[in-house]
Amino acid sequence: MDDFKAVRIKKRTLSRFKVFSKKVGKSYSHTLDMVMDFFEWHGFLPSERFEKSIGQEIIKNRKRTDAVIAIIRDIEKNQTLPTIGMMQALFNQELDNDGEEDDFLEDMIEKNPPKPYPKFEGEVMVPRIKYDHLEEKAASLQTDLKDILDKVKVVKGSFGKSYLKLEITEGRLERYKLEANRPLDSLY
Repeated sequence: MDDFKAVRIKKRTLSRFKVFSKKVGKSYSHTLDMVMDFFEWHGFLPSERFEKSIGQEIIKNRKRTDAVIAIIRDIEKNQTLPTIGMMQALFNQELDNDGEEDDFLEDMIEKNPPKPYPKFEGEVMVPRIKYDHLEEKAASLQTDLKDILDKVKVVKGSFGKSYLKLEITEGRLERYKLEANRPLDSLY
């Protein structure tokens, strides 16, 4: 059985928490755990303004949606349509030949000569989206690095060398570790 401890909270705050807890969780402890997990998981701090973070997430999701659409269009253009064309040509050839033993490859080349590569008419959507994503990631990493450097303090030791102290929360540290281990070219 877990040990329980008391916390002093203002009456108004306690009544708001009780109403919120009834909507969200099974118990007060469970509700409080869920709220703390939410903040730690998303890397938010209650003191931060949410509009900036949520707005960035919305923009990121829109860019991801655009990237998925571009990838699907690329697949349709380069894989699906040529496959359908080959299948139609194959079935048309079988219907036209009616038992003739012609070489399939020669017949396909005669009917559908190889097309020259299309001229490059500007930038391709998928690489551009990847480039934009890498730029966004680099800007985010640069912002995080500036934030970390702002949180570093020099502490002078009384008996030895001075040392550096990093003043960030454990949740923020975990978020930085996850970001550092994530590959740069991932879309998500």
